[in-house]
Amino acid sequence: MSGAHQPVAHGFAPPPPGITLRAATALDAGALGQMITDAVRENAWKPRLHSAAEDIAHAASLIERGWVTVASRGPRPEAFIAREDDYVHALFTDPAARATGLGSALIRQAQQQRARLELWTFEANRAARAFYTRMGFVEIDRTAGDNDEGLPDIRLRWRAQS
Repeated sequence: MSGAHQPVAHGFAPPPPGITLRAATALDAGALGQMITDAVRENAWKPRLHSAAEDIAHAASLIERGWVTVASRGPRPEAFIAREDDYVHALFTDPAARATGLGSALIRQAQQQRARLELWTFEANRAARAFYTRMGFVEIDRTAGDNDEGLPDIRLRWRAQS
């Protein structure tokens, strides 16, 4: 479904022209799994815990739960968000599609659908932290690494303005 047809709430505009947002299908699992694999490969600070095949299986399980929306500027998914109610489980963008508005479009759609959102990001992921700050998220908690990777992380929250 094109973001241009989404209701606008909380003062946000629809995604820029040319960006399509739609529910993920099982056929998207390979592309989404590759985005997860690429994100790990690009960050030396992040340990490799899963194979590429496991990343695809993980993406497929998120899709099966009905949590995934993909963003694209053409026929192939270039970014995705996995969201369960107020909780964002994942947000990934294909490396070649970064800084094109796809991630922002996915977050804005989620903000239009919910009064608040929460997520975790790694402390070392400066680009993600800056992105979420621009999208209106604020830090609410930190851990020293209470996650599978054993890395310090930050819990962020966004609330709609009343």
